[in-house]
Amino acid sequence: MSPSAIATIETTQNHTRIDSYYENEKSSYLELNGGICANTPKQLIGAALKERLENIDHDVCEPGEEDTFFVADLGEVYRQHMRWKLNLPRVKPFYAVKCNPDPQVIRLLSELGTGFDCASKAEIEIVLKLDVEPNRIIYAQPCKTNSYVRYAASQGVKQMTFDNTDELYKIKKLFPDAELFLRISTDDSSSLCRLSLKFGAAMDTTEGLLSLAKELSLNVVGVSFHVGSGASDPDAYWKAVQDARIVFDQASYYGFNMQTLDVGGGFTSETFEAMASVLREALDEYMPSHINIIGEPGRYYVASAFTLATHVIARRTIDNPSTGDKSYMLYLNDGLYGNFSSIIFDHQNPIPLILRTGDRSYYDQVAGQDTPDGTEYSIWGPTCDGIDRISESIRFDQTLDVGDWLYFENMGAYTKCSATRFNGFSDSHEVIYVSSEPGARALLGMK
Repeated sequence: MSPSAIATIETTQNHTRIDSYYENEKSSYLELNGGICANTPKQLIGAALKERLENIDHDVCEPGEEDTFFVADLGEVYRQHMRWKLNLPRVKPFYAVKCNPDPQVIRLLSELGTGFDCASKAEIEIVLKLDVEPNRIIYAQPCKTNSYVRYAASQGVKQMTFDNTDELYKIKKLFPDAELFLRISTDDSSSLCRLSLKFGAAMDTTEGLLSLAKELSLNVVGVSFHVGSGASDPDAYWKAVQDARIVFDQASYYGFNMQTLDVGGGFTSETFEAMASVLREALDEYMPSHINIIGEPGRYYVASAFTLATHVIARRTIDNPSTGDKSYMLYLNDGLYGNFSSIIFDHQNPIPLILRTGDRSYYDQVAGQDTPDGTEYSIWGPTCDGIDRISESIRFDQTLDVGDWLYFENMGAYTKCSATRFNGFSDSHEVIYVSSEPGARALLGMK
């Protein structure tokens, strides 16, 4: 099966109501290619995992056939989009491509009408190759490579951010017709990944930047901010919108007619409603209805849509002579230098779950998973580096051995996009696509 393989599914039900799109366990009749039936999104994912594993013969398979692979439910991306529209109707999402540049995700979001937040020439190319109009792209990188700016100009990608004087002089020289967003710093102290340490103009510098932009005859069309990736403090959005209002008023003094506010990213599925509620109120308070609002969600769309399956390639037995107990070190075919890079770069804590031991499947079964009286395991990646550890200690009732499989849910954000080829291992793994939403299938032409 190729990396772009799409599992074919059928359904007998129509769309659910918009306010129930994000109910993960809603019932619909789905049929995976091969005649396996599923009643929920989880069952559909489980069927895809099962079918893929049944095609592997560990005794005779070629190198690569038993590699790590993903199952992506594009229906989950679709539900997240509908959830966004329900909670933030004023805010047009511009998907943060850096989070997961999966081509099918980008295709689906393009069909749904989103824009795209790109951070480099390569990301802009990925989006443009899918026939997305340049005006649906924002080059949201305040400190850009010269040749990338020239490339953006050649492709008509006009929207871009800045936060310093040197960038203004660069844009004046390379792309004077750009549509500029002044990025301001925020309080991102409660986020997983702080960004204002690196980007964003302090509030006491914004007036000077606007004055210089006016002097250089550049076109400042809006303000942008980012409260940090994986934000958890709703008040950060309120204060950022408040500050943006100040910059809008400053821009008016200098003759700029700013029409757009970019509220950045930071959204997570777990806290979305609470964060969206505060952001909605702040926008209503400080931004009149004629102001266009865009946002840059990334992990919000894809984190929960991807499940990762990994293979136990080796096991080491650890005997405790004082107690007579045994524990095990399990070595997987994926680790911190691969799709688990999120442990280091994104402060994630992926939870291992048993997919298959021997001929028995345990997908979506709570029994035996991480039980206090079970056998203890530590779980390691395949490289020769000692830091390549996925889990220090976890207990299972089952005795796992070489050839067994584990799976990890919520692996769609900042995983495969930052995988490396360290020690010669692959950074490209198969993705099996399914869809638990008929709307997504219709948009993508999935039969």
